[in-house]
Amino acid sequence: MHWDVYQILDAVADGFEAVARQHDLEQAVYGIDALDELGLHPLIRNALLNADFGVWPEQRFPSDRGKKPSRRRRKSEGQRCDIVLTRHPDQPLVDPEAEATLFAPPDSLSLEAAFWLEIKTVSQYTTEGPFAHYGKELLNPVARDIRKLASDRLIFNSALLLVLFNESEETAQHDIAAWEKRSLQKGYPVGAPIVRSFPITDRLGNAHTSIILVPVRRL
Repeated sequence: MHWDVYQILDAVADGFEAVARQHDLEQAVYGIDALDELGLHPLIRNALLNADFGVWPEQRFPSDRGKKPSRRRRKSEGQRCDIVLTRHPDQPLVDPEAEATLFAPPDSLSLEAAFWLEIKTVSQYTTEGPFAHYGKELLNPVARDIRKLASDRLIFNSALLLVLFNESEETAQHDIAAWEKRSLQKGYPVGAPIVRSFPITDRLGNAHTSIILVPVRRL
């Protein structure tokens, strides 16, 4: 099933811009760049919902669902993907255990047809000042998450969503290019990043936001 990755990227970027404008109107002390990774998750989910996607957070990876639960491991535990998308808000994600029964919703989307999205955010400046590990965090292309997406036999549509806060557009462009070069050098199964960016009010030292969607190829 084909997914328009530009539509996904535009939805998140438009949502972030709207929240940033609201912070400016409210003359908020902090902006979106003050939020940590988990703090950005609700903004991303709401942006995708507003674009009429079905949004299912913290879903177990398909390969993990096939494992039989042990006494120490409940069904609710296991490796999870940050967000899984279906075609519209009323479309559920299929439960493989109910798929062949009368309890499976007729409009549910299979795990193979859904879009799997892992999220990473890096800020050049935080509420505590310049982020000392910014370069290390950025140039580490979250290999574990990429590998999980690329190697799962039931995931056909997936991407890494990288949210980057920088002091300037020039810095962002340089750092995104460095990120892509390092990823290719390491041989990670990723496609060319697509980027939406916009200025934000400088409250911490960050004056530019980049929303980057990096398609992940199957191994």
